[in-house]
This record gives sequence, C-alpha cells and structure tokens, in this order.
Amino acid sequence: MSTASESRQAKVIDELRVFIKKVLSDPTIAVKSVDIARKYRNQPNANELIAREIGANTTVRIPERWSEADKMFLDILHDVLDDEEALY
Repeated sequence: MSTASESRQAKVIDELRVFIKKVLSDPTIAVKSVDIARKYRNQPNANELIAREIGANTTVRIPERWSEADKMFLDILHDVLDDEEALY
C-alpha cells in the first residue's frame, strides 16, 4: 500500500471514529439520520438533501465536499433502508 493510500485510509478511520463517538454519546443521531434518509430516499439529489438536513438537525456535519467517510455514511444509510424494505 502506498503512503498516499495509507494516509487516506487513516483519515477515513479518524473521521469514522469521531462519528461513532458522536453516535454513542447521542443515540438519537442514528434514529434521526435514518428518518431523514427515509424522507428523501427517492428524491433527485437525495444524498445532498439528506446530508443538509442531518447537518441542520444533529451534531453531525457533512460538508459540501464529501470525504470518503461522509460518502460511506450516506451509503450505509441507504443500505439500512434497503434492509428495512426487504423485511416488508
């Protein structure tokens, strides 16, 4: 693995650690995030709408330029909704 790749991976891990700490200290973040994702799921530009509303309603900040960790979080939200939909 190259140094640039290792550095990028370390940055993603650090961002995810901060995010996990936020979720563990405020469990409502997960519920709010899933509710928001559910609201905008089938909208054009859903991820942008989701990111903005999560930022406005929780302590999670997703900047305009998404990092790999931000993209991963949004993808995971969609995975959760896919799993939820598969149950019904």
